[in-house]
Amino acid sequence: MVIWFIVLIPTIEPRRFLEVLKGPACWLPLAFLGLALVGTLWADGPWPARLQGISPVAKLLAIPFLIYHFERSRRGLWVLVAFLASCALLMGLSWLVLFAPGWKIAATEVPGVPLKNSINQSQEFALCIFGLAPLVLASFKQRRLALAAACAALMLAFFANMMFVVLARTALLYMLVLTILFAARHLERRAMWLLFMGAAAIAILTWFTSPYLRERVERVGFEYREYTEVFEPTSTGQRLEYWRISIRSVGEAPLFGHGTGSTRQLFDREAVGKTGAWANSITNPHNQTLYVALQWGVLGCIVLYAMWYFHLLLFREAGFAAWIGLIVVVQNIVSSLLNSHLFDFHEGWMYVLGVGVAGGMVARAKRAGNARSQVNDAGPVA
Repeated sequence: MVIWFIVLIPTIEPRRFLEVLKGPACWLPLAFLGLALVGTLWADGPWPARLQGISPVAKLLAIPFLIYHFERSRRGLWVLVAFLASCALLMGLSWLVLFAPGWKIAATEVPGVPLKNSINQSQEFALCIFGLAPLVLASFKQRRLALAAACAALMLAFFANMMFVVLARTALLYMLVLTILFAARHLERRAMWLLFMGAAAIAILTWFTSPYLRERVERVGFEYREYTEVFEPTSTGQRLEYWRISIRSVGEAPLFGHGTGSTRQLFDREAVGKTGAWANSITNPHNQTLYVALQWGVLGCIVLYAMWYFHLLLFREAGFAAWIGLIVVVQNIVSSLLNSHLFDFHEGWMYVLGVGVAGGMVARAKRAGNARSQVNDAGPVA
């Protein structure tokens, strides 16, 4: 990204870039970063912690530059194709390391994860599934059956990997939402109900044929009982405890929060006198709203929700690029109910690149459409 900025900045036309910045989808990410910078002034922690708190927000700076660049560039689709190709390679490697762990790129704990973790991998594969879905539909309508079959087979491979090899449980939630969104956006009412019935049948079949899926889902109940009965630091229990602590801490400074980088200090305070995993020093409450509210209170939440809202509006038009941008934003919003994916490195950059590239492509298409309309309105020249 640093190299990209170095190459891009000399090519920027200031007047046009300022026009792009006037859109809320571009200036709100900058406002979010500005709030993080100003928030260092009322934080109580040491300055290294305050400055470290800026880092998760700093990536948002790239969004207006990406939109500006891909509004001019014809190569936005290259980025999307490259993402799909890289995920397909990762998916193939995931199947390979499930049976041959020695092929792992990094020493991960979960079988079927060549590098990073199951959350990142599921986030990527789900995007590929729903990114391919309208291509299958369009290819089928155009009688390009070979292309439709190839895209459908790739979707099935991603889905099978998630259901039988590696699954982040949050994925079940946002895949449900994205299925409904796809039906509402692309299908007529009759086709919509056929999709829902087919999805239900696939879900039932997958449930009874995948012991892995059943174990992942049923473990939520087990983890909750362990937390409530013996205060065991399970994954579900830790998340619930982090939320409880966060809500109480937000109540101490509801309007402007505790300042940038204050989350670690707040959780360290709660960890005093505890043992085991409960005593771990953390900065992530596993909920995006709480993460923002802890540091910048209601003011921060207003900026966060406003940014999400205007990014959704950015992709309200029809078209493939708009669909990609829409599923990126919706996936981030839904997954951020159970995680802090806007501030997490991997998922956060997926959001920034997805919104930036797709947003630029949508702006380019809209500009081209406006130019054609002006030409048509002008009529023939005498």
